[in-house]
Amino acid sequence: MLYDAYEIQRSLLAGASALANFSAGLLNNPANPFAYFGGGPVMASALEVFAHASAPRGKPEFALDRTEIDGKQVDVREEIVLRKPFGQLKRFVREGVEGGPKLLIVAPMSGHYATLLRGTVERMLPVADVYITDWRDAKLVPTAEGRFDLQDYVDYLIEFLAFIGKDGDARPHVLAVCQPSVPAYAAVALMSADKHPNRPATLTMMGGPIDTREAPTAVNTLATERPFSWFEQNVIATVPMTYAGAGRKVYPGFLQLAGFMTMNLGNHMISHWEMFKHLVQGDDEGAESTMKFYEEYRSVCDMTAEFYLQTIDLVFQAHALPKGEMMHRGRKVDPAAITDVGILAIEGEKDDISGIGQTKAALTIATALPDALKQYHLAEGVGHYGIFNGSKWRNRIAPVLVEWMATHSA
Repeated sequence: MLYDAYEIQRSLLAGASALANFSAGLLNNPANPFAYFGGGPVMASALEVFAHASAPRGKPEFALDRTEIDGKQVDVREEIVLRKPFGQLKRFVREGVEGGPKLLIVAPMSGHYATLLRGTVERMLPVADVYITDWRDAKLVPTAEGRFDLQDYVDYLIEFLAFIGKDGDARPHVLAVCQPSVPAYAAVALMSADKHPNRPATLTMMGGPIDTREAPTAVNTLATERPFSWFEQNVIATVPMTYAGAGRKVYPGFLQLAGFMTMNLGNHMISHWEMFKHLVQGDDEGAESTMKFYEEYRSVCDMTAEFYLQTIDLVFQAHALPKGEMMHRGRKVDPAAITDVGILAIEGEKDDISGIGQTKAALTIATALPDALKQYHLAEGVGHYGIFNGSKWRNRIAPVLVEWMATHSA
């Protein structure tokens, strides 16, 4: 019923959004005499903000068709190199550029598409052969494809790394942004235990919940103050018949978005007020930057119920990885198995999703890893989103990652 009610509301808002957008255009039309009165631009701006906020959204595009390498413009094209039921491995091919370190960017499976990391990919293109995990919207995966849980996630990462290194080149690098820090760490530990030839040379984790007992945030508190059964009964929905994944149990992306919006409701209201003022003043560029952010932020996708619930259980409630109790297909995930993978932990000083110390814990539990292969970086004045997007990421954080990769390429 939850999903059906949402679909009805979404359909109604889609119609209202289209009507508001049409009305705003009418009020802004130079041929309309009301466009020249004081109330016309104000009403048009309000309608435009509403239309943007309520418009339906699908999967965004990366739209990264060029990069600059050594002062020269290079064409970039996307290529799907490996397809799986719940995700695909995407490569950003730099035309005419050979070699360079291979970097797998592990995008979060937390309600947003991989395009949330557009800025991350864009910054690394000049210095690396970039791959990214492009996860599918669970509501679009037919039930015939089976389940997808945290263990499957780990298996996918191991398979992706094996594929990237299949030609026998230097070991690849991994960058895990936020949520995938735990499964990426588990994959590296398992590959290290097996002496897998394609285990990464470095693993960088940014704002990841390795040990959420450190500096708990509102997100961590939400996951621990309620029993596991509450999540099973209250946030899991069934995909309606209108989608390919009809009948699949999911944690809907719209619930995740609602949660994040509510956490910072004041900031979001201020952002929309600023966007409204820019539109009234005719400052289209100022309004456009806010619109672009929310275009991406509001584009959400569903997670399988089993993946979401396992994450709540193992990562946020049981703290299985830092306690040394995480299992994978009957095997213990042993951080001490990591002996030759350089680990870089990056945290934002103002991160309200993953508190300070949660990602740094990855260095502590890697008890057999030499200190020379461990590094910690605290990005001062940076929030969660700013760790991997924006000017602070480009100018202050990315150089640390690039240097780490260069120093520890194997």
